[in-house]
Amino acid sequence: MLYQGVLTKMQTEFSQPIKYYLTLGNELIQVHQLIHKKITLEFAGYACLNCGSDETTFRQGFCKSCFFEQPQTADWIMRPELSKAHLGVEDRDLDFEKKVQLQPHIVYLANSSNIKVGVTRKTQVPTRWIDQGAQEALEILEVPNRYLAGVAEVALKQFVSDKTNWREMLKGDAASEDLKTWRHQLSKHLPDEVQSYFLANKEPLNLKFPVQKYPEKPKSLNLTKTTQFNGALVGIKGQYLIFEDDTVFNIRSNEGLVIKLNVSA
Repeated sequence: MLYQGVLTKMQTEFSQPIKYYLTLGNELIQVHQLIHKKITLEFAGYACLNCGSDETTFRQGFCKSCFFEQPQTADWIMRPELSKAHLGVEDRDLDFEKKVQLQPHIVYLANSSNIKVGVTRKTQVPTRWIDQGAQEALEILEVPNRYLAGVAEVALKQFVSDKTNWREMLKGDAASEDLKTWRHQLSKHLPDEVQSYFLANKEPLNLKFPVQKYPEKPKSLNLTKTTQFNGALVGIKGQYLIFEDDTVFNIRSNEGLVIKLNVSA
């Protein structure tokens, strides 16, 4: 079956294991049902996720002009401590910034390749953890806006990472960690302004991914250079497709590519 369309991140459904869905054109593909099938991926062009331009994708699926103009790609997205909507201060689009920033946010610990601290909107739990390939995650704070979540993250990342090592995450052999013990140890480092939002009684969530074979030495597919790839799909973790020969393809980092996807038995 042949599909074609603009690549956007896979949607997910929490189950054990996680279910994955990819929209290409008008078709919804249940990617978790393609394990063990032969897949061909072919690069067919670019389409900016904002304006639809066929210019080369710059970052996050946007052309260069949209990346530097649209509120979805402003610095506060990656650095929540830079959020200013709670002060009524505009960065690029105050209405958009209020909508996103002025809602409950979760500060969490996750174990994917290592213990890390992160921030997400409450509505994105557990989607954010699935997208990061976390095998377990634990909420430690629920704050009323993005700025306070950023303040907490900045404080805690002095003691734990705020990054995921994607290669180690994909190997699937991260050591088990006691996230509740980490929560207790890190609680003393939380700034005073967020102490009242501490979640002392939340339980960790374990996640299982549809992976039949983890790669020993993951090698990333660059579809704009290797414009066609064929392989047997053996797993999905985070936003990565994992193939039998240890090739991995990051759907999220290739958003905005127009691709052809062919599935055979």
